[in-house]
Amino acid sequence: MLEIDEIKCRDLEQSGSREWLETNGIGGYASGTVAGVHTRRYHGLLVAATNPPLGRMLLLSKFEETLLIDGERFELSTNQYPGEIHPEGYKYLTAFRLEPFPIWTFEVNGVELEKSVFMPHGENTVVCQWKLKKSSIREQQSAIELRPLIAFRDHHHLRQVNERFNEDYAVDDGVITVQPHAEMPLLHFAHNANGIEHQGHWYRHLAYAIEQERGFDFTEDLYQPFSLTFDLASDAVVIASTDIRSFADAGGLERSEIKRRADLIVRAETDDESLWPLILAADQFIVDRGGGKTVIAGYPWFSDWGRDTMIALPGLTLATKRPEIARSIMLEFAKHISDGMIPNRFPDEGETPDYNTVDATLWFFEAIRAYGDATGDYEMIRIELYEKLVGIIDHHVAGTRYNIHVDGDGLLYAGEPGTQLTWMDAKIGDWVVTPRIGKPVEIQALWHNALCIMESFAERFGDAERQARYFEMAAVASDSFNGQFWNSTENCLFDVINGDEKDGSVRPNQIYVVSLTHSMLDAKRARAVVKKVEAELLTPVGLRSLSPKDPRYVPVYIGSPHDRDAAYHQGTVWGWLIGHFVDAYRKVHSKDVRAKKRIDEILAGLRSHLGSAAIGQVSEIFDGDPPHTPRGCPAQAWSVAELLRALTQAQ
Repeated sequence: MLEIDEIKCRDLEQSGSREWLETNGIGGYASGTVAGVHTRRYHGLLVAATNPPLGRMLLLSKFEETLLIDGERFELSTNQYPGEIHPEGYKYLTAFRLEPFPIWTFEVNGVELEKSVFMPHGENTVVCQWKLKKSSIREQQSAIELRPLIAFRDHHHLRQVNERFNEDYAVDDGVITVQPHAEMPLLHFAHNANGIEHQGHWYRHLAYAIEQERGFDFTEDLYQPFSLTFDLASDAVVIASTDIRSFADAGGLERSEIKRRADLIVRAETDDESLWPLILAADQFIVDRGGGKTVIAGYPWFSDWGRDTMIALPGLTLATKRPEIARSIMLEFAKHISDGMIPNRFPDEGETPDYNTVDATLWFFEAIRAYGDATGDYEMIRIELYEKLVGIIDHHVAGTRYNIHVDGDGLLYAGEPGTQLTWMDAKIGDWVVTPRIGKPVEIQALWHNALCIMESFAERFGDAERQARYFEMAAVASDSFNGQFWNSTENCLFDVINGDEKDGSVRPNQIYVVSLTHSMLDAKRARAVVKKVEAELLTPVGLRSLSPKDPRYVPVYIGSPHDRDAAYHQGTVWGWLIGHFVDAYRKVHSKDVRAKKRIDEILAGLRSHLGSAAIGQVSEIFDGDPPHTPRGCPAQAWSVAELLRALTQAQ
């Protein structure tokens, strides 16, 4: 259980900056702040995945909640309007906790009310419940009035009052149905209310602070069609769903979901209770795609990305003892291999994936290696994947998209003007902030690693001819790398080499040459790389993307989209990098008895972060300078995965 105390709950700056997240395993989600005030356009009680895992539509934004005690009204909601907070329900909050889903406790005149929200797995449904705690029931007559605010829009967009919005709704026994747009899903409200009253109001100009801070449009109009009133002698229940449900389903859905999440923790086989929130967080990113599984890169706005999926796969699935999910993900992506590349992104709209990365496919090899090592299921790799991996190597040798090809020195060249193929992929109009055309250091590490993995597979599968070929290719790449990439001035590795141009920027990409299973560096150079990264890039929450000593370093990730994209990989801290830094540190300090203590210290910052932004989650990025304020996506798959993987390996 993660809990926010009364002091933080009643401090809007703190409770309004802490977020919660529920997901449904098919790409839909619910999210908001502890205070109840929406600060992002993505905050809502039901964001349905209409074309799982994408096609996400924000249907139900929130409920306006009013507690009635002997007829006196107390507003429990919190909204921001331009220049004003109204109402201020957060002042009645006494606690918030994840147990395992979001639960709020309000206290008004001695009456304690508990609210909970959860999403059942596998359906576009959210279950909301309000109940009086037994210890607080008094002689007073208590009721609650709920007024749904609906949006019915793409989750990236904002709703404004317009004439196309159908304000009608249908009332049946225990179910109210709305459908403001014919092309959008029906939304059914199953309830046990004592009274229904038509309202038909627009709430205008709700303001979303983070959208304003990020330089986007930030005000929205939401429609309130009706109100529901409940006598709190029994629990108030509303199930909002694209399927028709009965309010009586709530108890069974709750028990089933609690059991499902408990089973995940049991299956992970850890007695360390501090890891339980991360195990549950890991599950939130695993979603259905077609007949298989994929990984949502981050909530609320990312879809499933090949690079993120392959990097996150070991932490999300193998560290949690769910290898069948890893198998499903790998096989699903293998279906989409094209010209020796796996997709980098499945777009929100349309069915054609994007193949615009050089590293996603190379991380695919590492994910398969990790799966084989964890499960011993090499027969599946031999039957389902080996020949496809052979084809990938052949395409890279012959050349594929974006001038990706093996050069005469055995190293992998990638890129052409106007493209951004590595994970440092920010682009503003025609300006590629970090183009890294040529031979990026981590691409060489991943390429050499992939060749060594293929040599191992070929040996295991009795493919002697290919085993010899991959051994020779890896040896040539290693010799070339060591002859070209050592930066004697900085005592570390160059970041990119392109012909005679050598980029000496001190970036974290070099850590993979040490951390990956098959390294090209000797012990002395490996130790020097780790020392350099630790000295200039390591922070309590991850690695900086550029050394503060570099004149291009940007200490704070804030401002307009242009300002933020320009800072994205120019000093901003990335949490996911911590996993491979720990791997590298463990390697070069394997004989140091103090190494475990130091690794615990390195991971402590991200562990404490679990209660400070999206509760139980790990943010995408942080400011380069202290206090390293969390930024970007509040729940990021590879950040969770790499922290979890590092922590489980440290046990």
